[in-house]
Amino acid sequence: MTKQVAVVLAGCGVFDGSEIYETTLTLLRLDQLGIGYRCFAPDVEQHHVINHLTQAPVEGDKRNVLQESARLARGEITPITELNADEFDAVIVPGGFGVAKNLSDFAEQGDGMQVLESLKEALAGFKEEAKPIGLMCIAPVMVPRLLGDGIAVTIGHDPSVSGAISAMGGLHRSCSVEDIVVDLEHRVVTTPAYMLATRISEAATGIFKLVDRIDEMMG
Repeated sequence: MTKQVAVVLAGCGVFDGSEIYETTLTLLRLDQLGIGYRCFAPDVEQHHVINHLTQAPVEGDKRNVLQESARLARGEITPITELNADEFDAVIVPGGFGVAKNLSDFAEQGDGMQVLESLKEALAGFKEEAKPIGLMCIAPVMVPRLLGDGIAVTIGHDPSVSGAISAMGGLHRSCSVEDIVVDLEHRVVTTPAYMLATRISEAATGIFKLVDRIDEMMG
């Protein structure tokens, strides 16, 4: 039986959705290792829409997170409410500002943030069954709210974000772009990706290492 990994998306595009390179590199590495995957996203309205050319919000434009994520998943995507941990061996959440805007309200609330209830419910099963959970870029900021206190994660070494993680009860570990942080007790693996990467190859090194470690932990 092929190992199966759920990949949770937050839209399409670094500034208002999932980071496209991080997502693609994750899917590439899973495929290279012969691991099956299925993409999921919440069926909710995006926080806002960003013009990626100017990086400015587009007034009056509304988009749906599931529909936008479908662009990234080539149409092969399922609402997150249908994500059942029993059907998968692990879950991975790529980064991008959509994590801080659509999967949570970290972009507005900082350490007072809340995470999307459907995401919390979906990941609860992975936590309960001690299945590996991988998060990259800004996504590890959600760990204290998603999975509980005292879990070691990294977003690289940004002082404001790492400070927010600590304020919420998490444990932040500084980390270089090509490395990962593994909390073996809680089965959580994180890497900075584009919190630090300046080139796609830099992001790939850490992301591949994360997927490789998730593969090992799935057994």
